[in-house]
Amino acid sequence: MVLSHIDSVKLFRNSAPYINAHRGKTFVVVFGGEAVEDKNFGNIINDIALLNSLGVRLVLVHGARPQIDQRIALRGLDKRFHENIRLTNKDTLESVKDAAGSVRSQIEARLTMGLANSPMHGSQIRVCSGNLVVAMPIGVRDGVDFEHTGLVRRIDKDGISDHLDDGSIVLLPPMGYSSTGEVFNLSHEDVATQTAIALNADKLVFLTENEGLIDTEGKLLRNINSEKLSEMLSEPHFKPQRTILQAIEDTLHAGVPRCHCVSYQRDGAMLQELFTRDGAGSLVSQRHYEQLRQARIEDVGGILQLIKPLEEKGILVKRSRERLEAEIERFTLIERDGMVVACAALYPYPNERCAELACVATHPDYRGKNRGERLLNAVKDYAINSGLDSIFVLTTVTAHWFQEQGFIPDNIENLPESKKQLYNFQRNSKVFTLNL
Repeated sequence: MVLSHIDSVKLFRNSAPYINAHRGKTFVVVFGGEAVEDKNFGNIINDIALLNSLGVRLVLVHGARPQIDQRIALRGLDKRFHENIRLTNKDTLESVKDAAGSVRSQIEARLTMGLANSPMHGSQIRVCSGNLVVAMPIGVRDGVDFEHTGLVRRIDKDGISDHLDDGSIVLLPPMGYSSTGEVFNLSHEDVATQTAIALNADKLVFLTENEGLIDTEGKLLRNINSEKLSEMLSEPHFKPQRTILQAIEDTLHAGVPRCHCVSYQRDGAMLQELFTRDGAGSLVSQRHYEQLRQARIEDVGGILQLIKPLEEKGILVKRSRERLEAEIERFTLIERDGMVVACAALYPYPNERCAELACVATHPDYRGKNRGERLLNAVKDYAINSGLDSIFVLTTVTAHWFQEQGFIPDNIENLPESKKQLYNFQRNSKVFTLNL
């Protein structure tokens, strides 16, 4: 799809808040050897260069499993695994060092390219690597000696930070070194997790084969909290992704606020995930002690207390307790320590494939923390999953906020017929529509 001049300018402008938010932040980006061999990897390198130019502090962690398998096969060695972990003897270790060194050199070379008329022109990126990961042996488990397969013992936080402070990209291979001078084959997921934790990174970004985390029905899970993540870890459906899910859970529990999963096969997926409101993959965040959930009948009192001041000011249409009780299943809310601090209602019009967003309210003490955006995203997901094409809203005061969320001005004549008949011309509400 080719964007028009206006669309390109609009896209760039809409990215500005994210550019400002990400500048100076530390992102750990992790990808396997499969991504390096994918035809889209050149575009990923260009996107990494762009992130670096925008002031993002980047640590890249790469894997090399397919490249190791290739070298093991060329040497006529057997691939040996226990509990899905590679057993690394001395001969296999040579394949590991060869493969990891080759992949690292390939990435460094790509990041160094500065050909004219290419996205990398003038980038002048410095890439740093080295003995920044201290490892220890896994040892013997269930009577099986893992030999030169290891675990991360310590990350050289100061060494990495010094390179990042200099504006360099830090590149970490799936290998570590012990204090006795031994080399160990490591899981790149383990290296990425421990690096993100040690650096207190702002984001951990996984580049995966899929668009993100996919549910049992084949749908992309866009927003996941840590409670949902724990449930996923116990479900058989997610067993193939268990290593990544466990890495994300460990990272979140250690205090890293957000983790992302995006496709390495889709051009621009990482940029779309990081610089647009809707993203392109899965966002997994720490559990809020504020819970976003569907409203229940026992929430009626809390919602009434929340919306009453806005009704008295004429910002919201008055709702009786009886009406609210009858419509409670339409409401989504944010609860904070037992208190309803924000709510929104969605009234579908299935025949017209649209829905009305109504009764959007946030407690005055809890505004300015993206709670309205969280509610809107939840409502949008519900509408999309219900097969609807658009959401409309009638407002007298908050037009600017809805426009900031992507709603566009619309005409009363475009409302569903039953809604037009109920339109209150005395209130003279403005109509805005969001296409899904």
